[in-house]
Amino acid sequence: MTKKLNRGIVYPFDAQTPAPAILIANGRVIDPANGIDGVMSVALKNGKVSALSKTPPKKSIPDITIDASGLWVVPGLVDLHAHLREPGREDKETVETGTQAAAAGGFTAVACMPNTMPTADDGLKISHIMNRATGCACRVYPVGAITKELKGEALTPFEEMKKTGARALSDDGKSVYKSNIMRDAFCLAKSLGMPVLCHCEDADLAAGGVMNEGAVSKRLGLRGIPSVSEEIIVARDILLAEHTGARVHICHVSTAGSVEIIRQAKTRGVRVTAETCPHYIAFTEQACLTRDTSKKMNPPLRTKRDRDAVIAGLADGTIDVLASDHAPHTPDEKARPFQDAPFGVIGLETMLGAGIKYLVGPGILSPAELITKMSVNPNRVLGLKRGTLFAGADADITIIDPKTTWKAEASAFFSKSRNCVFEGMELKGFARYTILGGKIVFERKF
Repeated sequence: MTKKLNRGIVYPFDAQTPAPAILIANGRVIDPANGIDGVMSVALKNGKVSALSKTPPKKSIPDITIDASGLWVVPGLVDLHAHLREPGREDKETVETGTQAAAAGGFTAVACMPNTMPTADDGLKISHIMNRATGCACRVYPVGAITKELKGEALTPFEEMKKTGARALSDDGKSVYKSNIMRDAFCLAKSLGMPVLCHCEDADLAAGGVMNEGAVSKRLGLRGIPSVSEEIIVARDILLAEHTGARVHICHVSTAGSVEIIRQAKTRGVRVTAETCPHYIAFTEQACLTRDTSKKMNPPLRTKRDRDAVIAGLADGTIDVLASDHAPHTPDEKARPFQDAPFGVIGLETMLGAGIKYLVGPGILSPAELITKMSVNPNRVLGLKRGTLFAGADADITIIDPKTTWKAEASAFFSKSRNCVFEGMELKGFARYTILGGKIVFERKF
């Protein structure tokens, strides 16, 4: 039976208030980093995990008890790829509304991309984002731009941005056009221990394209974006990372060729990780036949062969991370004709339900493997010592109902935008509680 989801409540995070003692009782604790998967109780104290036990502790009386029977208790989910639009496009999203959407989706942290207005390309702008995130319902990790104003010409002050809070570097939305500039970026990023997150697209090959180049684009009479435009830059950036010894992360992988290039690079020992998004496992280019602009994103939806290869890459570990590429736009923008509407869809509040439906449900990933790709690995890419529930760890925790089927209705979301690729569709599983630093920042009661 399909359930209409209660919207839930998001609470601001007050760093000054002591965290309550919380007992999460009788949930299925899934902690892949420690090989734990079983029914246990988790005790939280002073914002940390204080104990895991098969029976609730008898000596202490918690301030709050959560009965997690039938629910998953997992390390807080992390979205490695989100657009919060602030500064500059607060009509689409803000740090506040984006983090509310994240908390409602079960995320305790998001990495936000730098293609804001102005571009997040120096320490002052990174500091602004960090300041706006104070008191929000999830952690915010800014990603600093690789080049000034994303123009691909001059490198930004990497060290300055790192000191003010940037965890990674990217010109997301664009590829750095000049290979010598990209090589220099990898060298500097390596010296600072920062990963480079790469949007891989040959701008000349993709120019003017609005969907995948293939049978559907020809039928609709629309200019296509060939899969090779992604694959050429995936290969280039991996080769440059291999040449410099830097860490490279390939964003939103969408083609079979990209998956194979990444797979081969991993066998050679290249320091490469990769992500894909729920829409690339749920849809193909056929979804664009209706000219529905909620199916327009970049990279575009590809062929069934590509989708199958992406799913296989998730299953065999070639693709390490499931990310949302949350890209909010106004209704007016998305109401334009398909060829004129902007690329991008929202995903923070649907990613968990899509992951359970399309990956865990069919047996492609186990619950532990899904949590690895949504918590453990994103933390590792960002160099964070989170993503586990061992005693003493920060109490960033997501409590998930994995069984309930629900209908995606963007009008009920916390995000400002409504461009939801899963609008009207059934998904399975959602966050019941999101706990940040030992404090409940989201709950959904029935």
